[in-house]
Amino acid sequence: MKTIAFFNNKGGVGKTSLVYHIAWMMSMIGISTLAADLDPQSNLTSAFLEDDQIERMWNLEAGRPTIYGAIEPRLQGVADVALVRPAQCAERLHVLPGDLMLAKFEDKLATSWIDCHNDESDPSGDFYTMRSLWQAVRLSAADCGAAIALIDVGPNVGALNRAALIGADHVVVPLGADLFSLQGLSNLGPTLQGWRAGWQKRRANASKNAKKDLELPSGAMAPLGYVVLNPSVRERYPVKAYRKWADRIPERYATRVLQQVEGPVAPTPAADSNCLAMIKHYKSLMPMAQEQRKPMFLLKAADGAVGGHAGAVQDCFAQFEKLAQRILSDAEIST
Repeated sequence: MKTIAFFNNKGGVGKTSLVYHIAWMMSMIGISTLAADLDPQSNLTSAFLEDDQIERMWNLEAGRPTIYGAIEPRLQGVADVALVRPAQCAERLHVLPGDLMLAKFEDKLATSWIDCHNDESDPSGDFYTMRSLWQAVRLSAADCGAAIALIDVGPNVGALNRAALIGADHVVVPLGADLFSLQGLSNLGPTLQGWRAGWQKRRANASKNAKKDLELPSGAMAPLGYVVLNPSVRERYPVKAYRKWADRIPERYATRVLQQVEGPVAPTPAADSNCLAMIKHYKSLMPMAQEQRKPMFLLKAADGAVGGHAGAVQDCFAQFEKLAQRILSDAEIST
C-alpha cells in the first residue's frame, strides 16, 4: 500500500478538491483507494459524506469512527491506535473521516518529536505517538483493501502535519499560479528536507531506545511532482496574468524542493517533467458538483450539465484521468 500526501503550506489553492477528484478517478479506473482526511478542518470529509452522517460521528463520546477515534487511545496514553473502519463512498472508494478534535493531538506530537530525539520521557511511548497517524491510515487501508491512500492535510507546517507527512511515501504539491504559491514553494522545500532528516535521526534512536520490533514509517516523503490548479486557460496555456507566475514555478520547484543546483530547468510548467498536470478552473461545474455531491466529471444532464457544460464535463474527465494515471505510474502502482 502506497501513501501519497497532498501538501502545500499555502492554503486556498484547491488542494482538497484535487484529492477528492483524484480519489474518485483512481477508484473508477480500478484502484482500491482510501482518502484519509488528516486536516482538522475536515473539508475532505464534508465533500464525501452528508452533514447528518458527520454529525452522528462527531456526537459520539467514545469510539468515534474518525481519525480522532483512531488516535484517541494514544492521546490518552492507554494503548496503541484503534482500527477505524473507513466509510465506503463508492465501489473501491473509502474515506477515513476527519475530525475537529484531531487538533488536540498537536501538542502531544510536538512533545514526542522532541523526546524521540533527546531520549527523554518514555522512548517507546513517544515513538508510538509519532507513528500514530501513519498506523491509523495503514490499518484503515488494510481493512478496506486499499492499494493507495491519498492523504489530505492542512495548509501549515505544524507538528500535526509533520507527523502526517513522515508516513507518506510520496508528496504531491498543489499550486496556484500566483506570488503566494511561489513563496510557499520556497518554504515547503526546506521544511520537507528538515522533517526527513529529523525523522531519520529519530529512527536511528528507536533501534537503541524503543522496542526492537517497533515498526515505524520510513519518512521518505519523496517529491512526486506538482499540480498547477485553476489557471485561466486559453488554447491550453495560462493567460498572461497567470503566466507571469506559472513560468517561475519550474525553477523554484527544482531548486527549493528537489535541491537541484545544476542542469537545465524547464522554461514553463507545460515543458517541465515535474509538472504532473495543469488543471483549469471549471467555474461553472463546481457549484453543480457540490450541490449533487459528486465529482465534476460525473455530472450528467439531469444535474444541469447540458450544452457547453457537457463538453466541460468530458474535458474534466480526460484531465483527471490523465493525472490519476500519471500519479499511479510515477508512484509505481500497477493499474
